[in-house]
Amino acid sequence: MTESQWPKLDWQQWRATALHLQLMTQIVGKIRLALTPWLNHGWHVPLYVTPRGLGTSPIPSEAGPFEIDLDLQAHELRVTCAGGGTRTRPLEAGTIAAFYADILAMLAELGIAVKIVTLPNEMPDPVRFPDDHAERPWDREAVARFHRALLTVDRIFKQFRTGFLGKASPVHFFWGSFDLAVTRFSGRAAPPHPGGVPGLPDAVTREAYSHEVSSAGFWPGSDAAPRAAFYSYAYPTPEGFAEAPVRPEAALWSSELGEFLLDYDAVRSAPDPEAALLDFLQSTYDAAAILGSWDRAALECAPGETRKPRRV
Repeated sequence: MTESQWPKLDWQQWRATALHLQLMTQIVGKIRLALTPWLNHGWHVPLYVTPRGLGTSPIPSEAGPFEIDLDLQAHELRVTCAGGGTRTRPLEAGTIAAFYADILAMLAELGIAVKIVTLPNEMPDPVRFPDDHAERPWDREAVARFHRALLTVDRIFKQFRTGFLGKASPVHFFWGSFDLAVTRFSGRAAPPHPGGVPGLPDAVTREAYSHEVSSAGFWPGSDAAPRAAFYSYAYPTPEGFAEAPVRPEAALWSSELGEFLLDYDAVRSAPDPEAALLDFLQSTYDAAAILGSWDRAALECAPGETRKPRRV
C-alpha cells in the first residue's frame, strides 16, 4: 500500500527526466495561458492532476474548446477537440525543440492558432523551446511513480480544502515552479508583494499575492533542494511564524525559503502517512491563522464527509 500510494521519489535518480517533463508542462501550460482570459491569482494558468496524468481542462479557441492531456501512464500527449478531432504524440526521450514543434503542428492541424512566450519560467539558465536541442531522457517508471505520488497528494490536499468556508483555491499544478499547491485566503488585502521571483514578472507575483494567504504544496525536488518535500508558508509572514509549533516533529523551518518544509520520505515512512500530512497542513495553517489574526470562526468548518451536507 505504501509503495503504490507513496512511491519512492529520488530526485537525483530521475532529475533529467523530471526537467524534461517540467519543460513539457511549461509548453502545455503556456498554451492554456495564451488562450484563456486572466483569472485572479493566475488560476487560469495551472494544470490539474487526472487519473492518467496532468491535464489542462477545456481551453477556449476560435476553433472551439479543446484540451491537452499528458498521459503519464501510457506516456502519450493527447489533444482533444470538442468537435471530435484528436491528435497524439508519444512522451519519450528526445529534444524540447522537437516536442514544441510537434505540439504546435498538432494544434495547427486541428485549426487552433496560438503563439506563446517561448522562454521557460522559473528555471535556471533557460533556453527558448525552439532552440533547446539537448537530448533528454524519459524514465517511464520514474514518471509513473511521480504520477502515483501526485494522485495521493492531490486527494489529501482536496480533503484538507473541505475544512474551510472562506475563499480557497482548487488544487493546482503550477508548471512554472513544478509543484502542486492549495491556498486559503483570510479575505483581507495584503501589502504589495516586493516581486523579484526569478523568471516571473513582478506584475504576476503582485497579482498572485494581492490578498493574505496560507499556502501549502508539494514538489518533487530541484537542484537547489534535491529532495521531494511538502511546504507551507504565509503571505505576509506574521511575526513569530518561524517559531510556531508545527507537526509532525520532522517539519522544519527554512529561513532561506521562508517556509516550513516536511520531507516526503518522512511522510512516506510514517505509521499513517495521510495523518502525518494532514497534521502538517493543519498545524501550519493554524500558525498562520492564529498569528495573522484571521477570523477563524467565520472561515473554518469541519472537514467534509461523503454524502453528508455541511451542518448550518
